[in-house]
Amino acid sequence: MPLPPSQPRTHLHTRNVVFRGYLREDGLWDIEAQMRDTKTYDFDIPGEGVWPPGSAIHDMTIRVTVDDALVVREIAADMASVPHPECPQAQAPMQKMIGATMGRGWRQAIEQHLGSVRGCTHLRELLFNMATAAYQTIPSGMALREPSSSSDTLPKADGDQPPMHLGKCMTWDFNGPTVERHYPMFFQRDPKARAVLPPADGPTR
Repeated sequence: MPLPPSQPRTHLHTRNVVFRGYLREDGLWDIEAQMRDTKTYDFDIPGEGVWPPGSAIHDMTIRVTVDDALVVREIAADMASVPHPECPQAQAPMQKMIGATMGRGWRQAIEQHLGSVRGCTHLRELLFNMATAAYQTIPSGMALREPSSSSDTLPKADGDQPPMHLGKCMTWDFNGPTVERHYPMFFQRDPKARAVLPPADGPTR
């Protein structure tokens, strides 16, 4: 369903964010993120500069290299365009994320190492969501890298631990039909739902 029609309005700001995932020849994975902010008018910060319409006020890129276990091996950041001369100082602290895992505890690790005045708000925002981009890239990428081992592109369970995306949204509810189809070993039928199931002689799935 498209959005409902808007009220009359004037376009002022655009933030473009792009995430890309790569399989490297050495078997590691590169996850890259870029954020670009532009205005539709002259944007003036007194004493700092004037950005004409369409020119990048923020243009920032992060590359995070991870292994199959989503552990950060390398990290690099580039701030091609920033509104203040002090902003690039936030690039160096990014190295503290090496050794962190793009899984459970990822956001806590970002806050621990780069939170508040220890880092850059925009770089943190990119890092937060790079974990989901990695999750979209790596499980299916493994199937492409090793086609003889498995054709399953969904993330696999870690022993008796469910994949990280289970229980994190409505579709992947442990009580829902998607988990029942793809991860039956973790399916947990809601006792309340049992009361509204059709009778035994009713329609079947």
